Amino acid sequence: MFLLSLDQGTTSTRGILFDDRGVEVASLGEPLEQHYPGDGEVEHDALEIFSASVKVLKGVLGRAGVSPSQVAAIGITNQRETVVVWDRRTGEPVGRALVWQDRRTAPECEALRARGVETRVTALTGLLLDPYFSATKLAWILDSQPGLRARAEAGELLAGTMDTWVIWKLTGGAVHATDATNASRTLLFDIHAQDWSDELLDLFRVPRALLPRVMDCADDYGSTLSELLGGAIAIRGVAGDQQSALMGQGCIRPGEMKATYGTGCFLLLNTGETAARSSARLLTTVAGRLGGRATYALEGSIFVAGAALQWMNEGLGVPGGGAEVEALARRARPGHGVTLVPAFTGLGAPWWDPDARAGLLGMTRDTGLPEIADAAFEAAAFQTRDLIEAMRLDAPEAFGPDAELRVDGGMSRSVWFCQKLADRTRMPVGRAAYEETTALGAALFAGLGCGLFATAADAASARPQTTRLSPQGAAGSADNAYAAWLRSVSRIRSDG
Repeated sequence: MFLLSLDQGTTSTRGILFDDRGVEVASLGEPLEQHYPGDGEVEHDALEIFSASVKVLKGVLGRAGVSPSQVAAIGITNQRETVVVWDRRTGEPVGRALVWQDRRTAPECEALRARGVETRVTALTGLLLDPYFSATKLAWILDSQPGLRARAEAGELLAGTMDTWVIWKLTGGAVHATDATNASRTLLFDIHAQDWSDELLDLFRVPRALLPRVMDCADDYGSTLSELLGGAIAIRGVAGDQQSALMGQGCIRPGEMKATYGTGCFLLLNTGETAARSSARLLTTVAGRLGGRATYALEGSIFVAGAALQWMNEGLGVPGGGAEVEALARRARPGHGVTLVPAFTGLGAPWWDPDARAGLLGMTRDTGLPEIADAAFEAAAFQTRDLIEAMRLDAPEAFGPDAELRVDGGMSRSVWFCQKLADRTRMPVGRAAYEETTALGAALFAGLGCGLFATAADAASARPQTTRLSPQGAAGSADNAYAAWLRSVSRIRSDG
């Protein structure tokens, strides 16, 4: 039997077919158009996302010559926080989805913070008041057109993150559900009670009738309509992309951590059944929920990692994708002193500054594209160190002699970047031999949900092998470079 994974990401939607040992059999991807209607505003077309989901799921089965009857289950993983509202009767979205990168509700978050409610919100959700999360996006959508709020309160509209939307469409409207990891990213979910919070629903003005049922990561999410994929397939696994990658990397024990480098970068540290509170403005989030029991993680979110390479391709006219940006970076002058702080849509953890904007500092007359390219890679490494230093404060016990940062995602394909990451963070890096661990994690959750795996440990044993890269060079040199990075961050902060 096979496991089918749908990885609905920020810039693409991908279907990957795995065998029951977690080995990829075939894959197919479809790019996703980005819409930028204004400064700091990012939107997606939810109907395009569903169409692409069907296309890649059906296409990957055809590419592998596998029939739906040979697939034990589908696992779904998705870009988190991105939210859409749609008509319960017609299935038509009321507008575009607001993407996790969207910053238009920063004033609303600031107004709530001024009311002194952030401490209470953090106590319930583990999150901070930031437009990154779904709640203020939902409220904005309901206020964007006359009558939407009244229709929502009357139960005529539904809402959800991309997992919920795709499940609802794949099941023909039979299932309106999400999993605990995605729910934990909305600012509406009490991660301790494991339920939507009436207190938060009132605070953010979101009607409960809009929201999906919250389920385990390995659970019964119904089955796809037969006509969509040529036969009904059970949906048995769901997790937000970063929690899915945590499973795909086998980080199921307290103290294990991973970083995924895609459009952004997300570093998660498993803290087991303890919902650790952060003193360093990191997030406490649900790492997974199985059998009704939740485990937790500390998380740091970087908004721009691989997106900085994409900016060089599209904004500075460097052809050839990330590989050519790396080739340029390798030609940079040693000690060039150029720093890129890629706050194109604000700064994430541990700064949480939605009004910060990008800066390119330290340029001289002989600065060229190679130096800027190198600075783009350095930015990903230094932002990762920001998160690691914060996690050392919150969970020092996790940083023993055997500690390792497991990495995956597009940028991890580069051994050169992974070595730079180890050098700049002063921490060993475990580079996954198979980088699509986000999709793999969803498949493993689906395998648990359909009984192919008996336990989470059985599922995690399918994780890819890693190559360990140890820090090179002098620690003092890395510390000096990091200090220069921190000075650059202070210069582009909105309160700087």
